[in-house]
Amino acid sequence: MTPYLCGPRMRNRTPLLRSFFSAFTVTALAVFLGGPLVAQEARIQILKGDSLLRAEKPQRALDHFDKAIELDPSANSYLARARAWDMMDRMDRFLLDVEQALRKDSLSANAHYQRARYALRADDPERAIIHATKGHELATQHLLQAQCLVMRGMANAELKRTAAAVDDLEKGVAGTSSDAEVLRVLARLYDQSERYEDALHVLEQLCTIEPWDVGHWSNRGYELTMLGRYDEALGMIEKALSIDKDEPVALSNRAYVYTLLDRDAEAWSDVERSLRNYPANPFALRTRAILRIRKGERAKACEDLTLAKALGGVPDVERLVKENCDTSGSPEKKK
Repeated sequence: MTPYLCGPRMRNRTPLLRSFFSAFTVTALAVFLGGPLVAQEARIQILKGDSLLRAEKPQRALDHFDKAIELDPSANSYLARARAWDMMDRMDRFLLDVEQALRKDSLSANAHYQRARYALRADDPERAIIHATKGHELATQHLLQAQCLVMRGMANAELKRTAAAVDDLEKGVAGTSSDAEVLRVLARLYDQSERYEDALHVLEQLCTIEPWDVGHWSNRGYELTMLGRYDEALGMIEKALSIDKDEPVALSNRAYVYTLLDRDAEAWSDVERSLRNYPANPFALRTRAILRIRKGERAKACEDLTLAKALGGVPDVERLVKENCDTSGSPEKKK
């Protein structure tokens, strides 16, 4: 939304006569010329409304957008008012104006993009993909094309279509995005695809954009762990815990690194603290199971592994269950 400021001119010279004459002249010319001056006045109203949106005054901006629609009920005018509803979090009104814009112009790339935004927010990723794809096909501006790709990528991520989501987000972001939500999703998708270096690179960006976010530092430590860079991983996790000393995922991540370094006493302390605050963390349960196996507490370890398996998301749980808990295994494994 570009902050254009458009003020009236020649205010102090015979105001009543000039005001009446100006209004009459504009109206007469608009009728004579078939409405182009009306469309121009509508655009001026939109610019005034947009300047108020930049000043975070959406309620006042609505007056200008309403006038724009009265003057020129085009797709552009409805999309302008939708921006105000969006800022006010009135998504019911936002949807009505976006759909009206699509009825006015079904080839509006921006209208399809805004409809995709609503669909994703309304937990309808399939519809989001349809409109984001259409918007991308119709868009002529690079920025809008990229936004449509990002929107489609986020929708594909919701549907767990990892490869398609990564492809869309990589093209949409193209190394320039500062949208933390998008980067967070991309980092997670890279991790799920075992592209740990790529995930680490994205998390480094996130730590710069949002250095106060404990999750970025903890996840950065996790990716370093997956790359076998344990000392660096501990440094990142320590940073996370300096922000929140009781953060359960960071404690769980540090506990796992400690088990890899055979620092079992420290690992046990961390994993127990983690599970007190987050009992359903499958990663912490996996780590405690490893420590219990080392202590010879195989039955309790298998309880942890069974729960971790049910919760899902930890790659090596299946292997640990087969090696230590499978009832078809050797008698020694059941002791």
